[in-house]
Amino acid sequence: MATDKAYKVLARQQDISNKKAKELIDRGLVFVEDKKVKIARADIHTDTFFRVEYPEDIEILYQDNDVIAINKPAQVDSYEIQDAIEGAELLHRLDRDTSGVLLLGKNRDFINRAINEFKARRVEKHYVAWVEGVIYEKVEIDEPIFTVKKGKAFSMIDPLRGKKAHTLVKPEELQGKKSKVHIEITTGRTHQIRVHLAHIGHPIVGDEQYGSRTQSKRVLLHSAKMKILDYEFNAKEPKDIARYK
Repeated sequence: MATDKAYKVLARQQDISNKKAKELIDRGLVFVEDKKVKIARADIHTDTFFRVEYPEDIEILYQDNDVIAINKPAQVDSYEIQDAIEGAELLHRLDRDTSGVLLLGKNRDFINRAINEFKARRVEKHYVAWVEGVIYEKVEIDEPIFTVKKGKAFSMIDPLRGKKAHTLVKPEELQGKKSKVHIEITTGRTHQIRVHLAHIGHPIVGDEQYGSRTQSKRVLLHSAKMKILDYEFNAKEPKDIARYK
């Protein structure tokens, strides 16, 4: 049976350029049955059928002269959204796989005030996630996090080099051996929620980088609510978060 590079097979099927095909695979949008295609240059049978799942549309939750709140779809980079909104600047960022509330400032005065709120840890940040294993009771995690940013960022618990990080986890629902949890963080370290949950033996479903053994179309983490200054923003849970399949 003939084989070819995955991106070339995809390009022929979708009638797109090889460059576009590579980009779709690298963004995690290409599947064979229920398995994500991870390596664009992997050899694959030429009769393999690919399925491309494009991200949902970007939803504007609220905007005024100071701020714009977005319900970010999974598989969209935060900086792509910033680039698409003229004159807006990210106040924070979400990982590509993470959905939910994303905030951008629209003028320098508000941006500076908002940044001060983040630095002073006066911003409320609430998430929901599905995690491996069963969580029965509230868990509070105070473990310092150190991040290596060469290439793909990777964070770890490190008492010597790490920076203070605080995460509060509360159980919400059980589905077999998976738990839906509510998470509140007062700090904002890179991959903080993912690292802290992995540290207590409950990595987020789909988070293979930090130990999940369950295949998923994405890391099942959603930014549900943020409160900053006099604002409160809420993002409805997408289907994959609202109920674990």
